[in-house]
Amino acid sequence: MAGDRRASEATLPSPAAPWTARQLLAAAAVLALLAIAALAIDLPVARWVSGLKLPGDVRRLIALAEVFGWGGSVAIFILTAATLDPRGWRVAPRLMLCAWGAGLTADGLKLIGLARWRPSAALAANLTETFAGWLPLLRHDPALGPYGYLLQSFPSGHAATATGLAIGLSTLYPRGRWLFFACAGLACLQRVQALAHFPSDILAGAGLGCLISAICVAKSPLQKWLTRLESTDFKSET
Repeated sequence: MAGDRRASEATLPSPAAPWTARQLLAAAAVLALLAIAALAIDLPVARWVSGLKLPGDVRRLIALAEVFGWGGSVAIFILTAATLDPRGWRVAPRLMLCAWGAGLTADGLKLIGLARWRPSAALAANLTETFAGWLPLLRHDPALGPYGYLLQSFPSGHAATATGLAIGLSTLYPRGRWLFFACAGLACLQRVQALAHFPSDILAGAGLGCLISAICVAKSPLQKWLTRLESTDFKSET
């Protein structure tokens, strides 16, 4: 059995082959610029989506796509990779860092960065009124009500998580990168369709996913450790 597993390992792609830190940082910068440009269409898109009637199967597909960007269900993808990949648990750290690292960073920015109303609560507002101030945990206006879900639109944690997961998976399995990014794209689309985020929130979250994932492919002790871990020879099994 050990021989069969070593043979399987020989066919696995080299970790970190598809992406470089420079490419991911460039993608993050482009997405950040697009997020700024998208501010001009945020409210028109949200209002259009609010009145959009999608066919049942299309609506169901988009709704199901959320699992690719929600931290809890992402654990299932990571567990599946660790179960099916001959390298076992060794592939999990990269996926956790890329996906959960990006998602947690986005969630942290919601708390210490910029408060913004979600589209579902801001359809009648103008652009400036969708923003509710900086440092919401320290400077929240009680007149706005409790600081919580409705004021946590920027950036999208789902988009950050989905983008990070797609990058992590495509790093480990380059042949499937089109599928992984298609799933990430659907997950981002679901957040807009559900009026949970504006397009600029999604683009900012995706850029954050690229930025955090760049740390995992940059030439650093972390990248060396991940590559060495994913390349470790399997121990003999009896």
